[in-house]
Amino acid sequence: MRERALSAAILVPPLVIVLFLGGPWIAGLILVAAGLGSLEALRLIRSAGYPVLVGLGVVISLAIVVDAAVPADLAGSAALLVASAVILAAVGAFVRLDPRDGLAGWVGTVFGGIYVGMLGSVVRLGNAAPDIPPGAPLASLLDGQRAWVLILVLSVWAYDTGAYLIGKTFGARFGEATGLTKFLTHLSPSKTYAGLFGGLVATTVVLAIGLWAVGGPAWQALLVGPIVGLAAQAGDLAESMLKRAAGTKDSSQLIPGHGGVLDRIDSLLFVAPAVFLYLRVIFA
Repeated sequence: MRERALSAAILVPPLVIVLFLGGPWIAGLILVAAGLGSLEALRLIRSAGYPVLVGLGVVISLAIVVDAAVPADLAGSAALLVASAVILAAVGAFVRLDPRDGLAGWVGTVFGGIYVGMLGSVVRLGNAAPDIPPGAPLASLLDGQRAWVLILVLSVWAYDTGAYLIGKTFGARFGEATGLTKFLTHLSPSKTYAGLFGGLVATTVVLAIGLWAVGGPAWQALLVGPIVGLAAQAGDLAESMLKRAAGTKDSSQLIPGHGGVLDRIDSLLFVAPAVFLYLRVIFA
């Protein structure tokens, strides 16, 4: 716990500073996180038995983030990037003498690059964020980009915190009363239904406050909150599956007490596209 507290004290202030600076600073931070996270993910995939092209996979992730950060959209650029990734990874896999190794490396490289490249949705979310109407509580403090990225980050933290606290405090008693104890223990042995429900409630409350703060309809949190919470849980379990397959507890030891970068952004990888889609549908 001491290591976790020290790491949080070191990491949170720069994150807050970058968030309030906004613009290219957010894109730069996401680019760094995607580079480190994809390196960890591809190493895990390699440890799981897939002979991936680590360098190419990292480049794929970075390219997706850069594409999201470029102000002028190129029609079909995302599809073009995916097609390029598939082609380049296939060419790189040709050198494998065993076609089965080549196929595994081809699939693993493309998957690893696109998986962490989903972090680019944070940048897309910021670029697509609507303006905050005058009179909204956050109107005088933040613009739409920074406000929505803040809401995104806080919603993920809310799920993690709510799930941990409620699961640890009420998990056993909730299981005894309802018969619902732990779930998907083959991926993560500590996940409880009490924690799941606690995380969903915490996320919904934080999203309601966030929507109110940016002048949006707070009631929509009742619909979006559970979706965001489930996305956060799915992102966490997806990385757990990857680590289980690789036979390791953490994605790396880069952050003392916290594991690696991928351990910190796993939920965000799934939540960012969900919130981005919500913005495009509701505020388009």
